[in-house]
Amino acid sequence: MPKNKEEGKLIGKITHYFSNINVAVIDLLGTLNEGDTIRITGGEDTDFNQSIDSMEVDHNKVKIAKKGDSVGLKVSEKVREGYNAYKI
Repeated sequence: MPKNKEEGKLIGKITHYFSNINVAVIDLLGTLNEGDTIRITGGEDTDFNQSIDSMEVDHNKVKIAKKGDSVGLKVSEKVREGYNAYKI
C-alpha cells in the first residue's frame, strides 16, 4: 500500500520528545480534541497513526487544545523534533 503524504491536515510540529516517558510535545496550528486521531510523519521510517487518549497543556489534563497551545501526549513510537503531526 503506497503512503499517501497528503492524508490529513497539518495540525502541528513536534518540538520536544521525552524518551523516558514516551511523550511528545506538539505546537498546534489548529484545534485538537481528545478522541481525535493524528498521524505523525518524519525521518525515513516514521509514519504512524494514533488516537489521542489524553493530553496535557502546562501539565494540566485537557480535553480540547487550541491553536497556539503546546500539547503533551503519549506516543506509541519514537519521534523527533521537527516531525509533522496531521489530524485525520
